Amino acid sequence: MIAAIEPSWYLILAAMLFSVGAVGLLIRRNPLVMFMCIELMLNAANLTFVALAIKLGDINGQTAVFFVMVVAAAEVVVGLSIIVSILRRKPGATADDLAELKG
Repeated sequence: MIAAIEPSWYLILAAMLFSVGAVGLLIRRNPLVMFMCIELMLNAANLTFVALAIKLGDINGQTAVFFVMVVAAAEVVVGLSIIVSILRRKPGATADDLAELKG
């Protein structure tokens, strides 16, 4: 008989993914890599919601993940298009260069 994986293992995996995303966000200066690190952190939070929903036997965590993924999809559409258009005009742009865009 196959034993189910405990939700605590998913929480540990989510903490590791969030840590990798946070370190990557703090260290890297490429806007595209920073954007991917933010998405990694968001997916780690989603994994936490699902693991706790399974552990508590409640569906509210999974519905929260649905709404977070909808917002993340909209963020990807807008954010990625802005970043790609900036990187097309200036291929070597860093996050420090993008800070100059503030009005």
